[in-house]
Amino acid sequence: MIAAARRTLPLVLTFAIPLGAQQLPDSAFRPPVPRPAYAAGQGPVLCLDEAHHNFHTLDNRFFAFGELARRDGFRVVPSRTVFTAAALGSCNVLVISNAQWSDAEWNTYPTPTPSAFAKGEIAAVRNWVGTGGALLLIADHMPLAGAASALAAAFDVAFTDGFAVKGFTSKAGRDSAFATPTLFRPSDGTLAMHPIVSGRDSTERVTQVRSFTGQAFQGRARDLQPVMILPPDFVSLEPRYAWQFTETTPARPVGGWLQGATRKVERGRVAFFGEAAMFSAQRAGPKRNPMGMNAPMAEQNPQFVLNVLHWLTGILDR
Repeated sequence: MIAAARRTLPLVLTFAIPLGAQQLPDSAFRPPVPRPAYAAGQGPVLCLDEAHHNFHTLDNRFFAFGELARRDGFRVVPSRTVFTAAALGSCNVLVISNAQWSDAEWNTYPTPTPSAFAKGEIAAVRNWVGTGGALLLIADHMPLAGAASALAAAFDVAFTDGFAVKGFTSKAGRDSAFATPTLFRPSDGTLAMHPIVSGRDSTERVTQVRSFTGQAFQGRARDLQPVMILPPDFVSLEPRYAWQFTETTPARPVGGWLQGATRKVERGRVAFFGEAAMFSAQRAGPKRNPMGMNAPMAEQNPQFVLNVLHWLTGILDR
């Protein structure tokens, strides 16, 4: 989730201050990594995309993600060029989080949201995965899901350019839906039986994951493996502009749709997630409230993140 400060107009939720001023990295957050997968600096090269107006970068809002991966032994580097076979050749794992079409204000974006990636880049990434690359594609709520939808479609996954929240029948219910944590658990079937959930052994097993709004998606490929399944009462709010809701904003049911899934593609692997803050550790809003791995009820998110990386690199589910 990318938080928006809110001001109340008649049945409208909208921006109040620039988004960038609201979310800062929590650089003090350092969850333990009791059993690193690789010796320090000897693991796979993890490239984090920073070439597509990304909201998340290693020196800012994805700082905690990068440091967590480094403490697990990954060699973490930024990727600041367009995707080509040559550029991707130095990466074992490519992480794309919240790529944007441009740095323009979201209320100026056209509809549908244009792709953050050129057709040639999408082809390069698809070919790279097919030859053994590992892709972690993270795209949050509107318009970030729309910006990544063409890339997801190359792997037969359909992102929804909306906001996935618990269903509601009033403005007060809508506000409550955005404020209520989204929790995924094996006990209620929202966290699927998957190697990412099981980990290497019982010490890495995940029994709860928290996400922060995000989007819903579906897959057309039969071999797509669910990880995070949205509760049955969820809807996708799909306004004309991000964060601008009215009583007539379209809302379609998305219960049972996905917010996390994986797929093996030829010799490579892809993990898809429809929410990004859960992979980060940030301080949001004027009160600098924790959001991400550092938030209440997200205590197991760091292990979940490591398990995702371990699945991508074949440590899990060989």
